[in-house]
Amino acid sequence: MRRDKTDLQGLSVIYEDNHLIAINKPAGALVHGDETGDKTLADSVKQYIKIRYNKPGDVFLGVIHRLDRPVSGVVIFARTSKALIRMNKMLQEKTIQKTYLAIVSSRPEELSGTLTHFISKDETKNIVKAYASKRSGAKEAILTYTQKGELDGKILLEVHPLTGRPHQIRAQLSKINCPIIGDLKYGATYPLPDQSIALHCHQMSFVHPVKEETITIKAHPPRIFPWNIFSIG
Repeated sequence: MRRDKTDLQGLSVIYEDNHLIAINKPAGALVHGDETGDKTLADSVKQYIKIRYNKPGDVFLGVIHRLDRPVSGVVIFARTSKALIRMNKMLQEKTIQKTYLAIVSSRPEELSGTLTHFISKDETKNIVKAYASKRSGAKEAILTYTQKGELDGKILLEVHPLTGRPHQIRAQLSKINCPIIGDLKYGATYPLPDQSIALHCHQMSFVHPVKEETITIKAHPPRIFPWNIFSIG
């Protein structure tokens, strides 16, 4: 098992054993293939495994979850079908705890709280809308947040999504007039130079699908603006 940080072909490997491999995804990287046809993080991880372990032929790699392209942070892949099946089950049963960091441009009314909205997605525009009350076709989205810092008009939030809806954190924070910095799609007033948004999957905690021990996988945010104005451990 490896828990140290390893770089190969631009990859930042933050956890690795025979069953799982976790990457600190850079903003802009595509986790899984889409209509753009761009090279994916999954492709790079397969190549890493193939070279590191001198594996002939195709390498098995299961995509467990995704992060939006402009988002950075923890992405976990399964190296075995057993791990993939069990991790997918944990996702369905909501037993994987996810912690995100977000930097927003407005202070929430409360220092901490729970947000509950109903989200519907426009597939053609790849955008979601959050509503305060139930409506046909919309799915419930719940998260909790805590303000962790404020500097130069920028507010650092720790966010725990309790449901896994598309663009959930982005849409829900925008709904309370706290758009994520750089997220033009959801109300930000200016882009970031690298087209990222200030949303980062900081850590994921769960019971290992094979070893049955609790593990926490943590990824440090980028050391660039606006992350570098805060001291984040």
